[in-house]
Parts: sequence; C-alpha cells; structure tokens
Amino acid sequence: MKVVQLIIKALRLVGSLAFVLGLFTAIFAGVPWYVYHEPILPWWLKTAAYCLLGGILLVLLTVAAEQGKGKAQGKELSTAEPRSRVLIQNSTEVPNRKVTEILGLVKGHTIFAIWIGRDLSALVRLVLGGELLEYTEMMGRARKIATGRMLTQAEELGADAVINVRFMTTSVMGSAAELLAYGTAVKLSKPAY
Repeated sequence: MKVVQLIIKALRLVGSLAFVLGLFTAIFAGVPWYVYHEPILPWWLKTAAYCLLGGILLVLLTVAAEQGKGKAQGKELSTAEPRSRVLIQNSTEVPNRKVTEILGLVKGHTIFAIWIGRDLSALVRLVLGGELLEYTEMMGRARKIATGRMLTQAEELGADAVINVRFMTTSVMGSAAELLAYGTAVKLSKPAY
C-alpha cells in the first residue's frame, strides 16, 4: 500500500508541476507573444496549454483515486503530540496536584502555507467534495510545531506543566495560516494519593 501512496503522490506532484509550468508559460510568455505576433500558436505555447490541462486532469485523477482509497481504509491523520516531560492541560487545574508557582506565559507559533500545486488539489476537492486533506495536514503540522515551541519555552523555565492551554488560528493570506499555542507555565506539588 505504501508503494501505491508514493505513486499517487508522485503523479500528483508531476501534475501540479505541469499545471504550474503550463500556467506561467501561457500567461507570461504566451499572452505577450500572441498579442504581438500572428494568431497561429507556436509549438511551445501549445505544449504549455497541454501541460496546463494535463496537469489539472492528472491532479483530478489522483485526488479521486486517493479519496476512493481513503474511504475504503477509513484513514485518519495522526494526532500525537510532541513528547515532553511537561504536562499539557487545557484546564486551570491539574487533578491531584496543586500549583505551587506560576512561571508565566509560554507560547509557540508558526505560519504555514502550502504551495500552489497542493492548493490546486484542495480546489479540486472543493468541487468533488470531501475533506481538504492538504489543509488538514498543514494545520496538523502547524499545531505540532507550535505546541513543541511552547513546550520548549516551558522546559527552559523549568515548568512541570502548562495549564489553560489555548490554540488560535488566523488566516494570513491565501493558503497561509498562523497557528498560536499559548498557556501558563507552572510548578506543581507532588501527587496527592
């Protein structure tokens, strides 16, 4: 199954690259050429148009194949958090422990974007329906990175836990999003049994 996934991803990459190359060639070279020359299209402009259309078709086919395979397997993305000795809690208290010292605010943030080829795949999914896996994966990676950076700050302060953890997302531009993870770093008492 891994080989099939790699082939699908490679084909989608080839399709995305062909689309981008065809698009930019047609817009930035083909349109000016067509305006100032005879209306017969040269071979390179025809090739750019075929790349553009072929790229879209290849991305459509790979997304459709992936959606069919994903539904059959019931595939889910990993939600594992970065490993740390620091406890992460979204409440203001930790069961069976008391906060002995508040060390302060800790935060971690990142801004993630996907390239235009993956953006094209997401656009195709908007038409066909289903989960926008490209954005789900992007936000999952961003969350892990932001959480890891927050935990690194907490470890540097010598914290036992980060309480009242919150996540905030903001759209920066187009297909780029900022994710901020923040919370309060604290020292805890020994567990009360």
